[in-house]
Amino acid sequence: MVEAHESLDYEYALDHDCTTLSRHVFQQLQSFSADAQDLSALMSRIALAGKLIARRLSRAGLMEGALGFTGGENVQGESVKKMDVYANEVFISVFKQSGLVCRLASEEMEKPYYIPENCPLGRYTLLYDPIDGSSNVDININVGSIFAVCQQEGEDLDGTASDLLQSGRKLLAAGYILYGPSTMLIYSIGKGVHAFTLDPSLGEFILSSENIRMPDHGPIYSANEGNFWQWDESIRDYIRYVHRHEGYTARYSGALVGDFHRILFQGGVFLYPGTVKKPEGKLRLLYETAPLAFLAEQAGGRASTGTQDILDAVPEKLHARTPLIIGSKEDVALVESFIHERSRQAIAAH
Repeated sequence: MVEAHESLDYEYALDHDCTTLSRHVFQQLQSFSADAQDLSALMSRIALAGKLIARRLSRAGLMEGALGFTGGENVQGESVKKMDVYANEVFISVFKQSGLVCRLASEEMEKPYYIPENCPLGRYTLLYDPIDGSSNVDININVGSIFAVCQQEGEDLDGTASDLLQSGRKLLAAGYILYGPSTMLIYSIGKGVHAFTLDPSLGEFILSSENIRMPDHGPIYSANEGNFWQWDESIRDYIRYVHRHEGYTARYSGALVGDFHRILFQGGVFLYPGTVKKPEGKLRLLYETAPLAFLAEQAGGRASTGTQDILDAVPEKLHARTPLIIGSKEDVALVESFIHERSRQAIAAH
């Protein structure tokens, strides 16, 4: 009897070690159809990009040319880090000969990168932020990559990629890679949220948490309070509220992926509101807020601009920005309540 029990434990452990990312996609879709094979291959390529970036990051302090600024600016007018450029090129390289994606659209590129040899076969577009929180790279603190996959609609013959200007409800998959003490890949294809941890000895991402559920309420609020006086009064009302009530803890790292990852597992809310001067905020809808909103909703949480669900927001241009309130359902609703109250007062005053 003991032998049988040990055998079952051994089988379970082995089966767990064999639950790789590509196998998990097939299990999720319960199919080996062409579409399932495409999605599995897409996730494997994203995983490869993650491994290459993780390897570079782990040696960044020892490699010449890995750290610091390039001296250039990206399409948003932000200073570009060398690691941003490297990571952006990694995603392009791993998909170039894949036959999978027709276009890659990135926060770092003004226009999408087209791979004509993959079209029209590869009907997918990869949207991504190659290195989120890149200001943390030079000081060896958590950074991440954010990604989303959508189906190409139409031929895009004029090269404007106007079909990408759609709501996040149309995403097929989304996720992020967190480069921390261990490298993790979190993803969803609309069937829950699942976490994989890179096992360096196997060179594979192995399933570590399945069907993650975000708590309905959590103690953490994550915001850059240095912007307090640049925020709308309604956001300041919320911050005053958490300052005056017990049970809240402030956590903010300056890397969206790391802060969201904490809230995904522990509950709470992350805020990156607009400012009075820039009400649209800083974060990009296609590359940051919509992919994470997709994950949040799949995990039982919510993501809002303050006035509408992020996944219902439709961008007017490729690099459109949105404010972001994301996390546990009750905590997002609480922030929204302060926004609605200020709005009601403003209407009443007129």
